[in-house]
Amino acid sequence: MSKPRAFISFDFDNNSGQKLYFAGQASNSKTPFNIEDWSSKSHLPQNEWESLIENKINKCNLLIVLVGKLTYTAKGVEKEIQFAKSQNVPVFGVYVDGANSLTKLPNGLQRNRTIV
Repeated sequence: MSKPRAFISFDFDNNSGQKLYFAGQASNSKTPFNIEDWSSKSHLPQNEWESLIENKINKCNLLIVLVGKLTYTAKGVEKEIQFAKSQNVPVFGVYVDGANSLTKLPNGLQRNRTIV
């Protein structure tokens, strides 16, 4: 049986480094899921971006949100959470870059589904 596929949602402006570390660590360990780097590689018009990302999330089994101190301000992260929920893709968060249980979360991400 193949491992589930995970989509990584992150604040591009503030947590790109943490995303690289997280994906690298996951690929070099015995994680129970595969991470695909399906981030948009270039700037796209909003409707194109939404269609592309929604289709990618639909091909995944879970969405992992990397929660930094400013992730709650990232509209793309919020949109990705909405896409996942509308497609019944489970969502959970992982605190990164000094964020913790006092950090404000993006809309749609539950505190009890966010870990250190």
